[in-house]
Amino acid sequence: MTMQEPTFFILTALVRSPLHGYGVMQAVEELSGGRVTLKAGTLYAALDRLTSAGLIAVEREEAVAGRLRRYYVLSDDGRAALEAAVERMRSDATVAAARLREAFGFVVGVRHA
Repeated sequence: MTMQEPTFFILTALVRSPLHGYGVMQAVEELSGGRVTLKAGTLYAALDRLTSAGLIAVEREEAVAGRLRRYYVLSDDGRAALEAAVERMRSDATVAAARLREAFGFVVGVRHA
């Protein structure tokens, strides 16, 4: 099953360290170069779904200004799913680049005048 882009970037955001929801939202926007911006409702629904699927876990909770802040961490299953998605994308890109090279005789990623 193909991983949706928001899911890909949420998992990617959690590779290095645990983040709370707003931190995930900011990291996703930065990592995607602004292509993926998550609204709060969409983000928290995705975090709940990914937690239920076992791809991420709540590392800790803390109260900040009277509100509960959850910190999420990438699980081993989440890391494996992200690695599989990266490999699938890499393979797909290789196939597409080869086709473009065959059809148009140029290397993808190099601008031609």
